[in-house]
Amino acid sequence: MEQPEENPEFPSCDAYFQAIQSKKKLPLSLQESLTAAFAQIPVSSFPEVPTGRVIEIPGDTSVLDAVRTLSEQNIRAAPVLNPEPGAPTDWQGRYLGVIDYSAIIRWVLENAELAGVALSAASATAAGVGMGAVGAVGVAALGATGPAAVAGLTAAAIGAAVAGGLTAEKGVAKDGLTAADHLGEDFYEVLLQQEPFRSTTVRSIVESYHWSPFVPITLDTSMLTVLLLLSKYRLRNVPVIEPEKPIIKNFITQTGVLKGLQQCKGRDWFDYISALPLSDLGLPFMSIDEVITVNSDDLILEAFKCMKDNKIGGVPVVEGPKRKLVGSVSIRDIRFLLLRPNLFSNFRQLTVIEFMKTLGSTLPDSGNNCLVKPPPTCTPDASLGSVIDSIASRITHRIYVVDVDLEVVGVVTLRDVISCFIHEPPGYCDSYLTSAMEKLDGKGVGSVEKR
Repeated sequence: MEQPEENPEFPSCDAYFQAIQSKKKLPLSLQESLTAAFAQIPVSSFPEVPTGRVIEIPGDTSVLDAVRTLSEQNIRAAPVLNPEPGAPTDWQGRYLGVIDYSAIIRWVLENAELAGVALSAASATAAGVGMGAVGAVGVAALGATGPAAVAGLTAAAIGAAVAGGLTAEKGVAKDGLTAADHLGEDFYEVLLQQEPFRSTTVRSIVESYHWSPFVPITLDTSMLTVLLLLSKYRLRNVPVIEPEKPIIKNFITQTGVLKGLQQCKGRDWFDYISALPLSDLGLPFMSIDEVITVNSDDLILEAFKCMKDNKIGGVPVVEGPKRKLVGSVSIRDIRFLLLRPNLFSNFRQLTVIEFMKTLGSTLPDSGNNCLVKPPPTCTPDASLGSVIDSIASRITHRIYVVDVDLEVVGVVTLRDVISCFIHEPPGYCDSYLTSAMEKLDGKGVGSVEKR
């Protein structure tokens, strides 16, 4: 089915950035000096990726293999190579875009929605052949909850079975709602090993869901531009190419920048800013009512849907009316459902807390409490430096602000931290963004994660 066209606009968040800047209690002279300094530092001075080589994924790679590569390399995103022979030799011809967990989960859930709607119209066979398993894992997270959600997932599973040719073998009835248990644990076999899911490629996801703009910068671009792209303009990563060469030389992420800032300890400007409490820097940016949470007894697929709908990379898991923090889940956790199906054969009814307990009992670094390591937290009066250390030590994108009762009262993200160290001179990015839009014309740009 043809996907709706994305709105080709480069992402911006002037209101957010202006609000952060207006709340910072920093001397204007310091902000101007730092901004001028970052404007003079070329991207070529930024450290290369830890492995010394940017991981690239061919466009004809299957979704499952791409997830496996991201997981094994412990990365959240990778550029996608154009597999077509004879493609143009510039970067626009060499690369199709970026694949990350955000794009994968959006693809899974949105295709599941299409399958669920079609199957609910009593056309399981036709819909199963047409869409089959391309997203059946997410149907339970799309709208209804409880028994209705399970029924939707069952319907999609039946459609997948039809597409995979398992109907006769399993005795699956045409009415998916009355055949919930015929597939059982074979659901994963259908989802991951049968068509059309097995043949779905990374290229199809990148071309259908332009989750992150792919606009490389060059080695002589200033670090100020990079910091603005990663903060004000919401990008999670920025690829770097050498002039006159289409090969990606580096891949600068929000996490990489945070670690770079952390290494500035001992310098007067960093020590001064990092010693300030969060409130002096306008953080946490969101009010307590704006923090998005999931309950521990929600279905794990509902949590993934929540992240997709709100374009965020993770959510705190809470319990009770006081929203006591008991854990967190991130968008990249979708890999566990796809890569470790033996652990989650009952995932249709799997709650968030059960998901965390199962992972906690199997991951080597989870300790003995049978729960995934608790998320990093801080108090409202914490210093920015302590927040940076906590986030950097956990390689996470956010820290949750809690009160004495562990109630979640705010969240501080990598984007927020980076914004504390810079401001944008009037019109600074105008020429860059104009050039970026010209390059993106015809390739399309979609949404990016908010936080």
